[in-house]
Amino acid sequence: MNDGIIDAKGLVKDFGTTKALRGVTLTIRGGEMVAIAGPSGAGKSTLLYCLSGILQPDWGTVTFAGRRLETLGEADRAALRRREFGFVFQFGQLVSELRAVDNVALPLVIDGVRRVEATHRALDWLERLGAADVARETPDELSGGEVQRVAIARALVTGPRVVFADEPTGALDSIAGDEVMTVLTEHARAQGITLVVVTHEPRVAAYMHREIVVRDGTVASREAVR
Repeated sequence: MNDGIIDAKGLVKDFGTTKALRGVTLTIRGGEMVAIAGPSGAGKSTLLYCLSGILQPDWGTVTFAGRRLETLGEADRAALRRREFGFVFQFGQLVSELRAVDNVALPLVIDGVRRVEATHRALDWLERLGAADVARETPDELSGGEVQRVAIARALVTGPRVVFADEPTGALDSIAGDEVMTVLTEHARAQGITLVVVTHEPRVAAYMHREIVVRDGTVASREAVR
């Protein structure tokens, strides 16, 4: 693993009178797989969105590979999220009108890749993830586990340096959840990708190298999982 691909210092984020983050400081190394764990309402997802540039903290800094996110304009932050980061959300957040292969190809097309090439790369990732047989299906024709495999393919197709996953197994039963975590961690490890997963499930955190426990908007503990 490399040193400090993501450094957060003193992150504070309020939503009205709700204090979501209260001075969070942490470092995530390149190639590391980290679980951000804790109870509902602890600030886990807010922390993930600040680390990935989706939200800007009210106070504090996030540095990715030497670049401070708060110094970037919105267009540059969007380009960073599109090219350097991949995202997997609890319910997949696939575009319902598009087939699975088109969902996976979408970030490439948005970034200017020719549709034929984008589709070829999307099909390749669906095959790697064992989802080639659902490439022509729309999201409402897929099981929860299949939706998440497509979402993982979409996150990986751009060749990101970091994948952020927010409760990726939260809508799945334990068997499908284990399958999704196995796929996600195996491919992150094979590609040398940094993986940051928000979860409230100890079973999911056990797949990671390290667990950061968040409670009431602060880091309560940092533990090596394996």
